[in-house]
Amino acid sequence: MTSTRIASPSDASEIAELLVAFNTEFEVPTPAAAVLADRLSTLLHSEDTFAILEGGPARGVALVTLRRNVWYSGRVALLDELYVKPEDRNHGIGSKLIQHLFSVAKERSLALIEINVDEGDIDAQRFYSRHHFSAADPDTHERAFYYYREFE
Repeated sequence: MTSTRIASPSDASEIAELLVAFNTEFEVPTPAAAVLADRLSTLLHSEDTFAILEGGPARGVALVTLRRNVWYSGRVALLDELYVKPEDRNHGIGSKLIQHLFSVAKERSLALIEINVDEGDIDAQRFYSRHHFSAADPDTHERAFYYYREFE
């Protein structure tokens, strides 16, 4: 039986391989695994980024970044990526990763967890709804939208 754990900087290469597989599966451009591993190695040494792995070798990953926010006394987490290998899906791995994230959120007094989900990704929307994430503002009940602008 495998379990979830917080990744260390030495796990950067394994996490990078999972992230490349994720982007490749969904036909999204991605830097090479070596580039991501180098970035992850640096990021995972900070207090502002952590990853949760499931399995050994890893079958899934949750990558999280933290930030301060004027509206909350605690830090806000962005679930940057949640990925489970295709052959390991529908076995509760994603739920294990999310539950571990919730435990970390409590331990570190995080105030909020955010996640961006593509409009057409109905499976992900159902998954996050099942874990009590909301796509609507709790006060106004208006749908939430994600906008971004990249700078090169």
